[in-house]
Amino acid sequence: MEALLEILTNLHPEVDFETCTTLVEDHIIDSFDIVTIIAEINEEYDVVIPAEEIIPENFNSAEALYNLILRLED
Repeated sequence: MEALLEILTNLHPEVDFETCTTLVEDHIIDSFDIVTIIAEINEEYDVVIPAEEIIPENFNSAEALYNLILRLED
């Protein structure tokens, strides 16, 4: 989770990713950010996020994103 928080914080240092649960809904991250996040996750966790998993629910919070990573690692 620490590596994920670092990825997110590098994109938007002003956001508290540990508590925010509306990253997509409140337009805190946009499609360009999501592409960057996906690439960084692929590099850091060696996980490929399939197109069908690129939905707002999986990107609204660091916790949701981390749960997605854990699911895909299995």
